[in-house]
This record gives sequence, structure tokens and C-alpha cells, in this order.
Amino acid sequence: MDSTVSETSLDLDALTEDEFLGGQLRLLQPRHGYRAGMDAVLLAASVPAEPGQAVLDLGCGVGTAGLCLARRVEGLRITGVELQPDLCALAAENAARNGLAGRATFIAGDLRARGSILEARSFDHVICNPPYVAEDSGQTSGTARADISKRETDADLADWIDAMLYWVRERGHLSLVHRTDRLQDIISLLTPRVGGIRVCPIWPKPGREANRVLVRGRREARAGMVLDPGITVRDPDDQVTPDMEAIQRDGQALDF
Repeated sequence: MDSTVSETSLDLDALTEDEFLGGQLRLLQPRHGYRAGMDAVLLAASVPAEPGQAVLDLGCGVGTAGLCLARRVEGLRITGVELQPDLCALAAENAARNGLAGRATFIAGDLRARGSILEARSFDHVICNPPYVAEDSGQTSGTARADISKRETDADLADWIDAMLYWVRERGHLSLVHRTDRLQDIISLLTPRVGGIRVCPIWPKPGREANRVLVRGRREARAGMVLDPGITVRDPDDQVTPDMEAIQRDGQALDF
């Protein structure tokens, strides 16, 4: 490993190297605490980005969603903002290891600082996988690092969506993945500043309640809200469905 990782306070023995998109990406991430997985991959698959566009990933962690998206769409420029410097350094290292350093930039910073980090209205797409747990609910995680990733602390859901709106261009897209029980909060915060909202439920298995939603909207659009059929992760025999396999292993886009 090069100096990008060794200069952080992370113990190198506490890292794992994991495959995403069927091995198209190999990413370093902490062995313990919050670990990127299916949600980040689905978020990346849901973004209707085109070559030459600019994408901002808020709370990018080790860069999973942005790098999955960059692997799928050639010529895309990715910027990530991450509060935890150690994870930000890992994101930069991951971009370099996967030949994407020239198309990806990662910045350690607090999204509430906004103008001191990046210029407003700079991105065609802003994406995020924000902490799922409200500050005043649920149990704390085992580590401070995991708690920052999973639980709203100083920045709540309104701060995340305000930051997305600050950085997205007019008529640009906002995309996020969250727990289903936060959907009402998300819609309330987006409306009326965002239109053309589409909601895609993520069904764990047939007959089970959706536990995640992908939400996408467009700044200043006037179209109403659409509820998509959604995507089912596993079939009744607990096997990954063909649609999910195409996204998870082959890196295909989600028809959303």
C-alpha cells in the first residue's frame, strides 16, 4: 500500500479488500464498523449519469457509490465529500488502485460548510447514502466511526438534503438511498424545491415489506411523484434475482 493509506490513523491490519461489481472494483474498507455494500451499489446503479457529466457523492465513505458509477459510465467526473479524513484517504487510494484517480477527487470536509468546500450549483448529479438512524432513536453502534456513518449527529436529514440542493445544478438530479420509514421525511424536505420525484422500493424477498427506498428527483422540475415497481433482491429460494445479479455483479444500470 502506498503513503495515501499509511498516513491515516487506520491500522492497515484492520482493513479488508472487497470485490464489487463482480470484481470490476476492488475496494479497501475498515474491517469493523460500517461497511459499504448493496445500498451503495444500488444507489450508483440508479443514477442516470452520462459521459462528461459531474457527480458529487456526499458522505462518500471509502468511495464505493461514486467509483461504482464511474466504472459504469465512461468519462464521468466524480467528487466525494467525507467527514472522516481516514475514510476520505481510503477513497482516494481506492480510486488509484482501480485506475480511476484521474476522474475522481475526494475532499475531507463537513457538508454543512458548503461554500468553503465546493462552489454552489457545480454538479449534474448529487448522490448520497446518509446515516439511516435519527439521532434520538435506536442504539449506538460499537465504534465511533460506525456511529458517524449510521446515525445522524450534528448533521440531520434536512442538512443532507439542503447540501444536495446547494450543489446540484438547475434541472440536475438528486439521488439517495434510505430506510423506507424515512420516506415521508424525505419527500417533505424535497418538496417543492424538487420535482419529478421517483421512488423505487427495494424488496428483500417476495411478500416481504420494502426496507429501503431509492429516491430520485430533479431540481426545479414540475412533474409529480411516481412510485416505481421496485427491485427484489432475493427470490423465494433465497437466491439473488437476475435483476439484482445484473446490477451487483455485471454493473448494469437500474431501470429506474
